[in-house]
Amino acid sequence: MTTTIGIDPGKATGIAIYRDAALCELRTVAPAEIEALIVEHAPALVVFEDSRMQSPVFSRGTSPRAMLKIARNVGEIDQLCRQIEDICKRLVVPRIGVSPLRKGSKLTAARFAKVTGWQGRSNQHERDAAMCAFRYLGRP
Repeated sequence: MTTTIGIDPGKATGIAIYRDAALCELRTVAPAEIEALIVEHAPALVVFEDSRMQSPVFSRGTSPRAMLKIARNVGEIDQLCRQIEDICKRLVVPRIGVSPLRKGSKLTAARFAKVTGWQGRSNQHERDAAMCAFRYLGRP
């Protein structure tokens, strides 16, 4: 059985677990739980949304205070991406970082169900994690 894990890093980290290219589990975890999850599932591949692959965009008219908050948030996510890479290197698990643009746009629960066949509940973090890994499942 081949396991692929998709990760959307953040304070609420979205996790998607595929077994033999079928989505079988979605969950949200704290960043501190990522390593244990990877150890538990021993995936053949980890695919994560890598914020470092895309420059942050600040809108015109954004206040300096708002830009500072955005910068801090992006910095936190960048650090989580580095940690995921380090965990995978240490555990010798292949990994792929996917830019937010390459992952694709946010999907509603209804659209997500049509694309993946998932009939259970999901939140945006979990759907993003699933879509990160979706194109890397080696489907025929």
